[in-house]
Amino acid sequence: MRPRLVLLSARLLDPVTGAFLPDTALAASEDGRIAALGDDRAIRALAGPSTTVLDLKGAVVTPGLVDGHLHPVSGAELTQGLDLSGCADLEAVREALAREVRTLAPGAWLHGWGLDPNVFGDRPVETAALAPVLDGVPALLLLFDAHSMLASPRALEIAGVDGPRTFAQAAEVVCDAAGRPTGLLLEDAACELVERAAPRPTRAERRDRLVTALQEMAATGLTGGHAMDANGDSLALYAELDAAAELPLRLRVAPWCQPGADDDALRALIEQQGTGGRLWRTAGVKLFMDGTIDNGTAWLERPDCHGESTHAFWPDPAAYTHAIGELHRAGVATATHAIGDAAVRHVLDSVEKARTTGAGPVRHRVEHIETVPDDTVRRFAELDVIASMQPTHCCDFTRADHTDNWSRRLGEERAARAWRCRDLWDFGATVVLGSDWPIAPYPPLTVMAGARHRRPTRDLTQPAHGPGQALTALEALQAMTVNAAYAAGEEHESGRLAVGHRADLTAFADNPLTTPAADLADLPVLLTVLDGRPTHRDASL
Repeated sequence: MRPRLVLLSARLLDPVTGAFLPDTALAASEDGRIAALGDDRAIRALAGPSTTVLDLKGAVVTPGLVDGHLHPVSGAELTQGLDLSGCADLEAVREALAREVRTLAPGAWLHGWGLDPNVFGDRPVETAALAPVLDGVPALLLLFDAHSMLASPRALEIAGVDGPRTFAQAAEVVCDAAGRPTGLLLEDAACELVERAAPRPTRAERRDRLVTALQEMAATGLTGGHAMDANGDSLALYAELDAAAELPLRLRVAPWCQPGADDDALRALIEQQGTGGRLWRTAGVKLFMDGTIDNGTAWLERPDCHGESTHAFWPDPAAYTHAIGELHRAGVATATHAIGDAAVRHVLDSVEKARTTGAGPVRHRVEHIETVPDDTVRRFAELDVIASMQPTHCCDFTRADHTDNWSRRLGEERAARAWRCRDLWDFGATVVLGSDWPIAPYPPLTVMAGARHRRPTRDLTQPAHGPGQALTALEALQAMTVNAAYAAGEEHESGRLAVGHRADLTAFADNPLTTPAADLADLPVLLTVLDGRPTHRDASL
């Protein structure tokens, strides 16, 4: 059978060694696998009339880049509206909101996203700081962590939220001393009180936004992603796009297990494993052990400077341990959001306990790992727990001088332990990189660059936060190729340029390993191939 795709005049980069293969050409079969590697003449001879033949003119080809942590469906929805991520101070936020308000029809809702709590400085994060811009306007402003939002007084009024509420999981309607909501809503359960009062996009609109977001991801070199949610109709949307040949990323989807999940809920999650289509499947379960440091809902071993971040997301952490044990015995990999030191420690303790059951090896993961002490770092390799990291969070949401909200809450000692990618790697942990989009931008070269320079993306002249924790160029590439494949249990078919492996490929104008970290984000992506089919092709090819 003739190949589906032939690539010629390529420099094929092995992400394991960092060296180029002796081959200059590659053929992908109709079943989406690498069928042959060789010289241009031999591989060209394999092509038939229906084969797509591309001369890469010396472009550098790597295995397709995979984002280790992203939220495609919710991200496509949450990033609609006013982008506030570029606002560096409160006045810039007010000006952006005022411009947006002038475009709104009477009674229309204003949606914003990417709001950085650092713009409030020493002021409380509340909507009073945005008056009178939002007076009478129903508005929801998502903070960059997507674990909290500001609701305007009119939005709270429409939703009927006029005081504190009690929730089954860690969440809060923040109120003043008189019991009046300040506008700050912490965690999903509180945010949903107001979100459900706002108009919702149609399913067709949501589908179109998802397609656009995924296509734009492919254009940045992504061929896959570990999707950390299966909420609402996410799986139905993936299935629909897959059937229509409109899914440009290979997705590994982990549905959520929330506090309160009983054994029946756990069995349902176990039975769901492996379902999917050609380019997506349900694999693993996502859990939360805490919230975020910036809004005081992380779980720390000592309180932050406001006396907050002292509790787990699961009201009974032992119930989380039970859930991990049940999933482990069933052979289900877990991915747990754990940011604070106490949260990470509890996840590792739970995995260690689960491993005593005698069940086979299961590749559990911890997501984020923002601040942990030495004894915790060592345990990742000992327990073979994947360290899933998002270095651009450190780059863009904290500062080297620790004057940012995250660092001030933690204090010098814990802020100095920010995103310990280097230490985790050196202690033998498998480090996987991702963006956590929509929390941070998804372009994988930006993520890899951030892991190397650890500087603010918008101003690389600023000092690095913890430069000793930087990864090398090769390590950053491995973290989005071979390590991502290992985390998914797919190292036998993904993450390498080898015959029989998936023909998921990314081609660059130059070598990402020799491109300086400061220039890496701008390195042109010339071609992205998924399952042997181009999903992005530069006009020069």
